[in-house]
Amino acid sequence: MSPERINVTQPFLPPLDEFIPYLQKIWDSKQLTNNGPYHQEFEKNLADFLDVPYISLFANGTLALVTALQALQINGEVITTPYSFVATSHALWWNKIKPVFVDIDPITLNLDPEKIEAAITDKTTAIMPVHVYGTPCNDKNISRMAKKHNLKLIYDAAHAFNVKENGISVANYGDLSILSFHATKVFSTIEGGAIISHTAEMKRHIDDLKNFGFRDEVTVVAPGINAKMNEVQAAFGLVSLKHIKNSIEKRKIIAEYYDVQLANIKGISVLKRSPHIEYNYSYYPIFIDEKEYSISRDGLYEKLKANNIFSRRYFYPLISEFKPYSVLNSAKRVNLPVAFAASNSVLCLPIYADLEFKQIDNFINLI
Repeated sequence: MSPERINVTQPFLPPLDEFIPYLQKIWDSKQLTNNGPYHQEFEKNLADFLDVPYISLFANGTLALVTALQALQINGEVITTPYSFVATSHALWWNKIKPVFVDIDPITLNLDPEKIEAAITDKTTAIMPVHVYGTPCNDKNISRMAKKHNLKLIYDAAHAFNVKENGISVANYGDLSILSFHATKVFSTIEGGAIISHTAEMKRHIDDLKNFGFRDEVTVVAPGINAKMNEVQAAFGLVSLKHIKNSIEKRKIIAEYYDVQLANIKGISVLKRSPHIEYNYSYYPIFIDEKEYSISRDGLYEKLKANNIFSRRYFYPLISEFKPYSVLNSAKRVNLPVAFAASNSVLCLPIYADLEFKQIDNFINLI
């Protein structure tokens, strides 16, 4: 009998008996979308939970990224990281913006603030960093660089739901921050996303853009798209929000167990965590030094897979290696040595709230 398949993550599903009454109300009201009562309630509750001033809900995180760039009228070139999920750069491409890749910091694996200035040209209009694995970017230095050169700052905070630095939500960083509520994320609305903004005027503009540009029944104020979150997604989010703190606490316990079990394995390293950061434990990446460890990263990946354990090489290949990005000058390997080293050594191990310690012990024994 083959062992149970273990994926790198598993969606958190709230109790079905809690969700069904919400569905019943949707069925009774017959309002499935268009800023319904659950959408409005979820938006308010989520802003309160995350301690952010304004939040706009979206059907998914990629549409939120695309819309954020539109909302700030970004064009030309945008400095970003090659070490992320492809949606980060795809959002730029869909807006006809040229991504300019800059190398990452070897400790955090986030965009390196020290490398940004050299990449700025007269066509640069914004910086778009990513809080990779939920580790906050160096906002102090990145913001300083953005202000110095009069650039907009948009954070892809897809990994950073409820992450806090010195007690402040990282979703408050930048001109805008974008969240993802995809099923693979710590917090899910099945599919979904959001933009966090800082003024009522910007929120209204974003809300216009995500609803075809309609201000009222006969007035279109901008060439918007359809990116609204529907009532079923919002209801799922409302129920899930009641359980998210407990889910993150379970992830924390699992991550700390991994820390102890992996500590003395030669050739394997993990990211250091700061006492000033409240993490969400969205990923558990390890890094394989092939010279010190007995097999390569890909060898370990295949070994685990042969045992029905599906780890993931987040993020491999780099975005800069995919078409159409590989033709860009900033995509050359010589410009991105830290990112390439991380991409070729990283392996994210399974982590989710319902993962059992006996399963983790099996991973550790195989490793």
